[in-house]
Amino acid sequence: MGPSRSTLPSGRQHFQHGPIDLVIAAEGDADAVQAAHDAAWLRFAKVLAELVAELPLLRAPVGAGCPVQGPVACRMWQACAPYRSGFITPMAAVAGAVAQEILAHYTGAGIARAWVNNGGDIAIHLTAGQQVRVGLWADLARFRPGASAHKLTTDAQFAITADRPVRGVATSGWRGRSFSMGIADSVTVLARDAAAADAAATVIANAVDVQDPRIARRPADQVKDDSDLGNRLVTVDVPPLPAMLVDRALQAGLARAQALRAQGLIWHAALVCQDRWRSTGEALDLQLVQ
Repeated sequence: MGPSRSTLPSGRQHFQHGPIDLVIAAEGDADAVQAAHDAAWLRFAKVLAELVAELPLLRAPVGAGCPVQGPVACRMWQACAPYRSGFITPMAAVAGAVAQEILAHYTGAGIARAWVNNGGDIAIHLTAGQQVRVGLWADLARFRPGASAHKLTTDAQFAITADRPVRGVATSGWRGRSFSMGIADSVTVLARDAAAADAAATVIANAVDVQDPRIARRPADQVKDDSDLGNRLVTVDVPPLPAMLVDRALQAGLARAQALRAQGLIWHAALVCQDRWRSTGEALDLQLVQ
């Protein structure tokens, strides 16, 4: 199947091609918004083929030099490069990097604010005085869209304002679309752009971990034969754990997040595991609304 495009309520755009599924919103001058949508669509139609052409390199561990050529592939590699002392592949930043590539068409004159949501990894454009409020869903096990006639309610919300150096949000966890080596239900990261947030969320979520025989893990390539993680163990089930173990896992992840924040790689992170929370900043600073 080739790429598809449709218009959602409120004029939002839905671009889909293979595993890439974008919801795009933009506000501003009507002509500028329409022109941005059309330009973004033309670019989107080529992205998947570009990534597939370099897929073997994108599934290989990040090394000392960037081996890829495409703009999205290079952005993926650059976002993951700070973590190459451990194991990471550029695929850790693919969703955020794609969102960021498409957002570039919404940063011109006449666009007040815009965001590209790629399965929860979000690239954001804000002009002076603008803000966007992002909802946080802490545990995908409770996510049941359409199960109730009531409006979907998030676990928390936070505001991103134009005066802060945050233009990307990403979430990772063991229940998500990608594999995780940790047990976090969710790790949500705010960073300078979506690719950087995506890579950092992966790394922090891997660090939210504790050893316990009740946690089920399997080699990644046995769960999905083409996984970039090879035979590394990934989490496939986490039963209810004692609060002491959950806190230990969260503290390990928080230490990693705080280190990344000290290096300037992230702005903030919120970590959730079995209804217990940790954050790199105060709730007011993160602007969480429970």
